[in-house]
Amino acid sequence: MKNYRLTTMSVVLLVLVCVLPVFAQSKGSIEYEGKKSSWNGYEKYDFALDGIPCYVVAPKECEPGKPWVLRARFPNYHADIDVKLLEAGYHIAFINVANLYGGPEACKRWSKMYEHMIDKYDLNAKVVLEGVSRGGLIVYNWAKRNPDKVASIYCDTPVCDIRSWPGGKGQGRGSDADWERCMKAYGLTEETAGEFTGNPIDGLDELAKAGVPVMHVVSESDTVVPPDENTRVLQKRYRELDGPILVLSIDEGTKVSHGHHFPLTSVVVDTAVDFILRYGPKD
Repeated sequence: MKNYRLTTMSVVLLVLVCVLPVFAQSKGSIEYEGKKSSWNGYEKYDFALDGIPCYVVAPKECEPGKPWVLRARFPNYHADIDVKLLEAGYHIAFINVANLYGGPEACKRWSKMYEHMIDKYDLNAKVVLEGVSRGGLIVYNWAKRNPDKVASIYCDTPVCDIRSWPGGKGQGRGSDADWERCMKAYGLTEETAGEFTGNPIDGLDELAKAGVPVMHVVSESDTVVPPDENTRVLQKRYRELDGPILVLSIDEGTKVSHGHHFPLTSVVVDTAVDFILRYGPKD
């Protein structure tokens, strides 16, 4: 039986929601746009912003205050958490930022999605940010630019330093193809990447000053995104700035994923959902 333990107070996000409309009336008088389908028993609406694929999953009943999650990458991974949030009246939103590694173009897309959700659907001005693995890059890079717009952050084994992954410059396995694309996304070279200060671990001052709660879940056996090069560095720096952060540690991930992924348990789901509901957007 795996051993789960909570370490240091800290809060996060993750996540991800939004409300969207395809000329269909429902969910607290919100009119959704896009192609309607079903996602885990909830209505999903696919649409595009400037040609970029997006979607929103709508709750059956919208919670007062219209809370929502903006999810980064791999939106169907460990989806049990988002299903629980839908049950609680949250919207879940997503815009494609694949192969942008949280760089300037990814942040531009997230800002466009955020404004679309707020202006068109009147969702809460503060959003929960949710990210998995490389999704941590866009979560933090957007959050640091927009601390006043973030309710909380939840991340699952997040990349917090591109030199660790995809760079593979430390303990991690790295990915040569992803590293080339990542450097291109940031306009970096092998020479300049070593001094890069635009990682999630950098420039956390304004996020901490805003008191944004953060929660991470990490796998101790992760050799793809080693916690000591990623979450633990961010955790230490955020705590030094008096930022609230909680880290849930899983002893061992799956062998096939080199420890990076782990089976989702009720401990993780309940802790993450409780965290997001506690620190999510209010009326």
